[in-house]
Amino acid sequence: MKKHYPYCLLFVLFALHCGQSIAQPGTRQLSLQEVVTLAQAQSAEALQVETSRENSYWKWRSVKSEYRPQLSLEGTLPDFSRTITPVTQPDGTTEFRPVSINNTDLGLTLSQVISPTGGKVFVTSLMQRFDDFDREQTRYNGNPAIIGLEQPLFAYNALSWNKKIEPLRYEESQKQYVEDREEIAVKATGLYFDLLLAQVNQGIAAKNLANNDTLYQVAQEKYKLGRLSKNDLLQLRLAVLNSDLALAQANLDEQTAALALRNYIGLKDSNRFSLHVPESIPNAAVATDLALAEARKNRKESINFRRRMLEAESLVAKARGDNGFNASLFATFGLTNQGAVLSDIYNRPDNQQRARIGFTMPILDWGRQRSVTKVAQLNQQLVEYTISQEETNFEQAVVTQVNQYNTLKNRIRTTAEADAIAAERYEIAKNTFLIGRISITELNIALAEKDQARRAYIASLSEFWEAHYTLRQLTLYDFERQEPIVAEAQEGV
Repeated sequence: MKKHYPYCLLFVLFALHCGQSIAQPGTRQLSLQEVVTLAQAQSAEALQVETSRENSYWKWRSVKSEYRPQLSLEGTLPDFSRTITPVTQPDGTTEFRPVSINNTDLGLTLSQVISPTGGKVFVTSLMQRFDDFDREQTRYNGNPAIIGLEQPLFAYNALSWNKKIEPLRYEESQKQYVEDREEIAVKATGLYFDLLLAQVNQGIAAKNLANNDTLYQVAQEKYKLGRLSKNDLLQLRLAVLNSDLALAQANLDEQTAALALRNYIGLKDSNRFSLHVPESIPNAAVATDLALAEARKNRKESINFRRRMLEAESLVAKARGDNGFNASLFATFGLTNQGAVLSDIYNRPDNQQRARIGFTMPILDWGRQRSVTKVAQLNQQLVEYTISQEETNFEQAVVTQVNQYNTLKNRIRTTAEADAIAAERYEIAKNTFLIGRISITELNIALAEKDQARRAYIASLSEFWEAHYTLRQLTLYDFERQEPIVAEAQEGV
């Protein structure tokens, strides 16, 4: 009976330990995909990204409105003046007379810009009323209709360049929105595995404490029977104490990681997290050519490069247009009249025409025009060189990420097998130790290797899933569904 007593005790203690491993009430089960979805929907960073997208949308609406007809009403109601004014008399002398007058004017204008030329056409109707209170006179003056044209000649056409650049800027902002959401997924994945690893360490520490405590109690019985040395007994007691310290630290690490994840994804409840180990990974490897093609097509970089090149060309055009020969044309044709009553303005009005051409031409500028243009041209070359290097760096980043993704995917199989082997080896070592065929040192080595293999497996999963979401961010392509990642359309676009 004494011979089998240690094994009976071991069985009872393990049964008690298993009975205690029931999940605590109020624990929230979460998967990696659920955490990513929550982070992209309600985290503070997701709200910032959404607000930034709204901002770019309304900026784009503002830009588009500049190219549409504009209707405006302008006026002065009233412009009253009561003062003493010098008045020249018929004999050439000056008399100071009291004057009480009021001027009222009102104008309605419909205008439309001409983006290919940078000009503007407009139709306007003007009305003016003059009141002289001292002489009790009222006069009206107005233009029932005027058609006009304002056209810069040989000048920089900002309207034309903005019409090319601003659509690219808006499209770039939409790509940035999708990239920012994928960046949130990458960060959420990192925090998810921080907590998962903390929970794994917590489980390892709790199990090691239970196992070491069990082994220590069995060892005490063996020591009483003279089948175990004092040194081995003390080593087992030291293992129990170290396991207790490790469990306390693991609990603290788990609480810290849980708080970080809870705050990031915007959860307000205080329930504990229980995270699933995402062992199911995509089967297919990612082809480098496909990743590069999708990255060039989907990412904002291709649009960003085109926009920056257009902006550099625009600055060269502006340097040339603002420093050379410039002229402007202003012409109007319309109707005008005046009278003592308002209706007189519309009674057989007269024609009114106006035309003006103004110009500026530098004659001596000490090389200023040439210098400004040269600087703009050199900046354009610098942008070209910078973009060329950025294209190379971007493609290299995609290729590197693809290689890392495929390597980490293959590594998971190895670490999973190592985890299973190390766990099985520890169980064998523990049972072998109980019958006295190996030393406590060999048991501790097996324990350390088991724990290390488990952590290595979780770490390999963490690296793989972070690489997975990083590759999605770099390409804006879902390799599982084999489709681009796009943002939902905004209203009014």
